Parts: sequence; structure tokens; C-alpha cells
Amino acid sequence: MSAQHSGIGMTSQRTRTRMVDTLRRLGIKDEMVLAVMGDVPRHLFVDEALASRAYENISLPLGFGQTISSPYTVARMTELARAGGTLERVLEVGTGCGYQAAVLAKLAREVHSIERLAPLIAKARKHLREVRVSNVRLRYGDGQAGLPGAAPFDVILMTAAATHVPQSLLEQLAVGGRMILPKAENGAQRLFVIERTAQGYGEKKMDPVRFVPLLPGVG
Repeated sequence: MSAQHSGIGMTSQRTRTRMVDTLRRLGIKDEMVLAVMGDVPRHLFVDEALASRAYENISLPLGFGQTISSPYTVARMTELARAGGTLERVLEVGTGCGYQAAVLAKLAREVHSIERLAPLIAKARKHLREVRVSNVRLRYGDGQAGLPGAAPFDVILMTAAATHVPQSLLEQLAVGGRMILPKAENGAQRLFVIERTAQGYGEKKMDPVRFVPLLPGVG
């Protein structure tokens, strides 16, 4: 095992602490989210050649046209998902390398994550085993369809940018639940928080972001 992947040097606890300090400075206030960001070894979720950059506040390529989001984006989406409360059942749409799922798993009782690219779900499964996460259930499939058999979810978090919110996902959100997603509008992307109440759905526009597009089907 290389020094980078064994937690020496650039992937040391000191490096992780520096990343957490950056997140706090950028406005992440949820101390539980910050603690988890410092705990989950991001360098194990990226290709070994990129491990020395794992704790920089940047997105990194995963192959297959996909990326691992920047630490700030992961922390911000997780903070919005938690909203200061507890998480029970979470659905993540777009597993990628499994990093966001690993962060959510430290804060939720149960995480379901769906990925449309078979090679990525194999990577994610390996990574989650390496970090001993056991409360994430991975599925290969079309994320826009969600997982109706496991619904309702108190949080649905999408890691790809949609042009509209899939109706099937809205229906799988519990009353009182929140959906966190990037949405593309007029050539730009922003995070949105959609909350479901007994009366319907409310939407809040949040931070500008950049994600790969949400695609239908499986690959």
C-alpha cells in the first residue's frame, strides 16, 4: 500500500483537520457534519494518483465522465439534508465512488444509494467495505425512478443536475421530508431544497454549484 493510501503525509489527520477548518471558514456551521467530514478518509475514494489532492476543496475526476464533488459541496448538501435534525432513511441518487454515501451513513440510520453506471457501483462497494460502512444499500439502476420499494425517505439527495424534478422521486419523499438537488436553469446550476408538507411541496433556491447532468437509464 502506498504512503498516500495508508494515511501518511498528504492524507494525514492534520491534512483532514485543515480541510475541516476550510469548510468552517467557508460557512459550514453544522458541527456534526464537520466532524464526519474530518472522519471519513476521502483519499480512499479517489484514484491513487489523485490521493495527494483528496483534501483540497476541489472536485476530482472518477472516470466515466463523473466526478467526486468538492468537500464543501458534500458538506453543504449534507448540512442541508440534516437541517439540524436526525436522519432516518436517506436515498442518494448517483452513488459515484461512494464518498457522499459514506458521509451520510455516519449521520443516518439507513442510506439507500442508486447508481446507473455498473463500474462505479463496483468501485463504491469496494470503498465502503474498506471504510467499514455497513448501513448503505447500493442498487444498480435508473436514479430517476428512485427506489419505490424502500420509500418513503425523509431525505432524497441527488448528485447530478436535473432540468426538472422527477415526479417519481417527489412521490417517494415522506411528508416532512426534504430533497436536496442541483437544478440547471438558464445555463447555470443551483442547489435547491424541496420540502414536502401535507399541503404540497415548497422550494428554496440555494448556492450556485456545478454537477454532471442527470441522465436516464443505465450504462
